[in-house]
Amino acid sequence: MASILDLLNTQTGEQLIDKASSNTSEDKDKVTSVLGMALPLILGAMKSNTKEPQGAENLNQALQSEKHNGDLLNNLENKNSEDLTGEGGKILNHVLGSKKGSINKTIAATLNIEETTVSKILEMAAPVVMGLLGKQKRKDKVGASGLTGLLNSVLGSNAAHDQSLIESMLDADGDGNVIDDVAGMVLGNKGKKGGGLLGGMLGGK
Repeated sequence: MASILDLLNTQTGEQLIDKASSNTSEDKDKVTSVLGMALPLILGAMKSNTKEPQGAENLNQALQSEKHNGDLLNNLENKNSEDLTGEGGKILNHVLGSKKGSINKTIAATLNIEETTVSKILEMAAPVVMGLLGKQKRKDKVGASGLTGLLNSVLGSNAAHDQSLIESMLDADGDGNVIDDVAGMVLGNKGKKGGGLLGGMLGGK
């Protein structure tokens, strides 16, 4: 099943890892580990926010912006790092709110990495996540009421948008066993509400 972590196996994912590694002077393996933990958490927080009609509408409006139409996925290599972190900081403040600091701290402690480094990596990743969601929303014609289902698909817990998601991520091959293992660690038992690290980070929602 396709998920956000398969993005790390694509050309866009490689460009994000390279850019974040250069920007933070952190090795690529460590950057990949940060993203493997953080991407599901960001999406999980978005999903939690869409449980309220206003939260769903706010995300829907943000994804309708041409800023998040998916063009970034094809042009990430040429994107200015400062522009990414500036935009990403705003996205994370809105999506994570007061949980942002604790998520940075937990990932930093788990991977033995500086919190400021984690923060930068997450800020660079956030516009990419929004670009992927915006592209997927347009492709599958998803409205505010369908965002929870879309997020479930991108989290890898629902196959509704599976083939389309793979196309959105371009040449993802979806065979990364290590990536799947990381997803299991982060998401925990999908049969349990708020299982694993995801549930702990988001208060079991």
